[in-house]
Amino acid sequence: MRTAQQPATRHWRHAVAPGGLPLAGHALLMGRKPLQFLASLPAHGDLVELRLGPRPVYLPCHPELIQQVLVNARVYDTGGPVKEKAKPILGNGLITSDWADHRRQRRLVQPAFHTARIAKYAEVMERECEAESTAWTARRPIDVSHEMLALTARVTARALFSTDMAPHAVAEIQHCLPIVVEGAYRQAIDPTGLLAKLPLAANRRFDDALTRLNQLIDRMIDDYKASDDGDRGDVLSALFAAQDDETGGTMSDQEIHDQVMTLLLAGIETTASALTWVWFLLGRNPRAEAALHAEVDEVLGGRAPRYADVPRLAYTQRVFSEALRLFPPAWLFTRTTTETTELGGRRLPPASDVLISPYVLHRDPALFPRPESFDPDRWLPERAKEVTRGSYLPFGGGSRKCIGDVFGMTEATLALAAIAGRWRMRPIPGTKIRPRPQMSLTAGPLRMIPEPR
Repeated sequence: MRTAQQPATRHWRHAVAPGGLPLAGHALLMGRKPLQFLASLPAHGDLVELRLGPRPVYLPCHPELIQQVLVNARVYDTGGPVKEKAKPILGNGLITSDWADHRRQRRLVQPAFHTARIAKYAEVMERECEAESTAWTARRPIDVSHEMLALTARVTARALFSTDMAPHAVAEIQHCLPIVVEGAYRQAIDPTGLLAKLPLAANRRFDDALTRLNQLIDRMIDDYKASDDGDRGDVLSALFAAQDDETGGTMSDQEIHDQVMTLLLAGIETTASALTWVWFLLGRNPRAEAALHAEVDEVLGGRAPRYADVPRLAYTQRVFSEALRLFPPAWLFTRTTTETTELGGRRLPPASDVLISPYVLHRDPALFPRPESFDPDRWLPERAKEVTRGSYLPFGGGSRKCIGDVFGMTEATLALAAIAGRWRMRPIPGTKIRPRPQMSLTAGPLRMIPEPR
């Protein structure tokens, strides 16, 4: 008999995902309807096994199991087929580096995102958000996805490479980045690896865009090294100045290149996708839209938002947080075991692949009441305390939590306030969009009509 002092043994539910096929396993379901398929699995167990081709893959569905994976980065290292296919594109940056190398990289890159630096980057955000909010024509339909991508590309590029970055360089990033992101996802979901080798027009566009992006980054690095400007207040300056407190080492040009490529790909499309979903959700929820407008009017009084306003834009931040819950850009990521371990009472041998899906977690009715409802006030302090620890992961978790989370939240808050201060975004009747699970969870084209407030 267990005494009162002995901890209760947790009985985890294990399951095998239904619908697997010989040889292919669940690869076809993942390829056709990944969101619906993954979201159906928590009903079967706390730890669900599926197969992508011949390989078993494990999806933890309970926050405790997910936290066990995320906080133990040495045992559950970044890995899996997605990582192996991303590494030739991203290089050995924060997303793709192994555990030991990641610790060193994180120490070196972290100073670029300290609070004082964020305040400097916010000057870029303020200018670009104001420019975006004044560029539209009343009642002329716009593609919100395109506009948000253009905005976040300008902000991220100029924060990375300094505020006087040439417009043609920003345009190059805007052109190349979506092609690279789409091509990277296309390669990542191909279990055979053959698709990338075919002489397809899409592959040629991808190769060209990736080459141009790499060349642009190299030119920026060479320009920095050739100048005597010192600290320009941008990310690149911080990367060149970074010194490892433990070893005294600095980053090589190639390491800096890989970090810049990682920050570009991770920092532009993700924030743009989340902002696009915000406007879509507000267009369907007039009460939330009215509350956002009321806060912006009260805090700003008709002027453009500033970095100092961010703490007072609490509802604006809750709107963005709720959009991140419903449509997390990082909807799926992988870990691979480096040694034999146990997860939820299940023995996992070395090189076992584990899937983590914030999308699945965020829409679990056991964790979020009325999970399909857009409810920004679920993030009020008194209600947020009721959210199960580890069940909200828009920026990942553990030592690999997104290094730019504060940057992204600041940028999004300023963008929402600037645009909502001038415009009411009206949906075009009959417009239908659906989540597109690619490298991030995008909305695709979204046409809306800006009406002056």
